[in-house]
Amino acid sequence: MKGLKKELAVFAGALLCCFLWASAVPSIKIGYKLWDIGGDETWKVIRFAGIRFFLAGILVIAFAGAARKKLLIPRRDEWGKVMFLSLFQTIGQYVFFYIGVAHTTGVNSAVVDSLTNFFAMMIACVVMRMEKLTIRKLTGCLLGLAGVILVEILPAGFVFRPAGDGLVALSALCYGVSSSMIKKYSSEHDTVLFSGWQFIFGGAVMTAVGQCGMMVSGGSDGSSPVSFKAVALLVYLALVSSVAYTLWGILLKNNDVSKISVYGFMNPVMGVMLSAVLLGDKLGIRYAAALLLIGAGIATVNIKKPHKMDDVSNTKDKV
Repeated sequence: MKGLKKELAVFAGALLCCFLWASAVPSIKIGYKLWDIGGDETWKVIRFAGIRFFLAGILVIAFAGAARKKLLIPRRDEWGKVMFLSLFQTIGQYVFFYIGVAHTTGVNSAVVDSLTNFFAMMIACVVMRMEKLTIRKLTGCLLGLAGVILVEILPAGFVFRPAGDGLVALSALCYGVSSSMIKKYSSEHDTVLFSGWQFIFGGAVMTAVGQCGMMVSGGSDGSSPVSFKAVALLVYLALVSSVAYTLWGILLKNNDVSKISVYGFMNPVMGVMLSAVLLGDKLGIRYAAALLLIGAGIATVNIKKPHKMDDVSNTKDKV
């Protein structure tokens, strides 16, 4: 019974993270309109994302500090790790993503970005040897990817664009690396503290990069008056990042990376569904089929008691 409760808690937590991230997709589109940001204004988009993540980090540290009744500040030996984590989890992932998206289609970016879950599993199993790579994990990952393809590729086709899709793939790789780093660091350090401060550092760097890019390219500074709705939406997006990434980090700390990362295939499907509700996009029967495929992938990865013959990688020497 205790094991069942734990599995239900993991399922609920991962699903909440996916819902929050999915809600960010239409919310960001609405936010661009409220903040007068064009989809092709890459540097303004990066600056907007930087402000969002910086605020997210402040919220994480403020809420956690209030709950614990102390100021959460990294120790001297932790600052380097926080910055290194931020280099992959926030700076690399999102700078590559936003620049890549500006040079490819929304369909391509959604499909290529879903490789984050595959990269996370392969890095954790093959590169860092944190867990075993098994046939069931590969099968679950492929089922999840099939669900994303059903939603994104079949209706519109897929043409690879190196300048765009290549950078989105680098973004996905950065996420895969950061997932294993979170798992590794969480065994010795405070997951919440690392989550908050890496957002603060990464958000500050992205804001500076975006501002510098705008100055060099001669873009407008976006100093026109903003509405209460625009500010409220930015705060919501910051809350999405602070809650979802912190909870995701806690889930990674207590479970295998592959077990948690496979839930990430829900993001594009839930994003499309929420876009249908908030933006009026149309849905079809393929979304139900995609959910079934992704659900099958999640179930496959989380099957208990795998056979010894199921191993694909040699895991005798774990790090």
